[in-house]
Amino acid sequence: MADIQKAKVFIIGAGPAGYTAAIYAARADLQPVMYAGPQPGGQLMITSDVENYPGFPEGVLGPELMELFRKQAERFGTKVHYSSVTQVDFSRRPFRIEADDGSVWEAEAVIIATGASAKWLGLEKEQQLYGRGVSACAVCDGFFYRGQEVAVVGGGDTAAEEALYLSKLAKKVYMLVRRDVFRASKIMQKRIFNASNIEVLFNHEAIDLVGENEVEGVVIINNKTGAKRTLPIQGFFVAIGHKPNTDIFKGQLEMDEQGYILTHPESTHTNVHGVFAAGDVQDKVYRQAVTAAGTGCMAALDAERFLSEVGG
Repeated sequence: MADIQKAKVFIIGAGPAGYTAAIYAARADLQPVMYAGPQPGGQLMITSDVENYPGFPEGVLGPELMELFRKQAERFGTKVHYSSVTQVDFSRRPFRIEADDGSVWEAEAVIIATGASAKWLGLEKEQQLYGRGVSACAVCDGFFYRGQEVAVVGGGDTAAEEALYLSKLAKKVYMLVRRDVFRASKIMQKRIFNASNIEVLFNHEAIDLVGENEVEGVVIINNKTGAKRTLPIQGFFVAIGHKPNTDIFKGQLEMDEQGYILTHPESTHTNVHGVFAAGDVQDKVYRQAVTAAGTGCMAALDAERFLSEVGG
């Protein structure tokens, strides 16, 4: 049986929320231990240019930004492990954590920053062209398609919001809606139909992307008639939702119906005293690197206060 190691603060996940939590916790001398998980750096590792993170007037590459986060966290003493947590026990304190490197930890406080993953269509070129025309975030990447033609996949409120945001930048926005009706709210539908440069294509699905190094078009099919055609677009935005990476916490933490961890108002406290959640794992509204970093800071401060109160 593996020796049990001890940690004051144990951070699960290494995106903007996790690294920021680590920076604050380390500076508070809480000697944080971080398990980075399957995608160290989070979703920014598969993002090319980041132009909306404050402090980088010329923009910065997503992986470069995360490398700076990591160096800063380690500079103050964070111990980063490039393995994944496989099991947690929050039923008692200290909390017990097991990882796929065989290690077992006991932690006085835990910060969960495992993020969320965009849902994809499963097209052959979707990942190949990610960051080169394919995106899951209009707010992040819409600026690059100013004056161009783009397509948004989805029929819910998220897709409608993405299309409306892009309509202020792009010359033309196609909405590909699989069914013959929207799932979006009535007010969002009204805004979509009132936008002069949004064309809604009901009963249409994307079946292939055109382009080798960047998106040049999308092949769509009418699922009623079987007719196919190619739309010449430069941006392809998938807006069919995100899945929070919370499977290993189910049954132990309170979540909403989509699996996002519920936190107390104006804090990062979960329903388990001493367990905190930050970033996209608990935020389904904003989903930005800068807001994730903000809640990472909050989680570290909440954990520090918690430990001082309980004498950890």
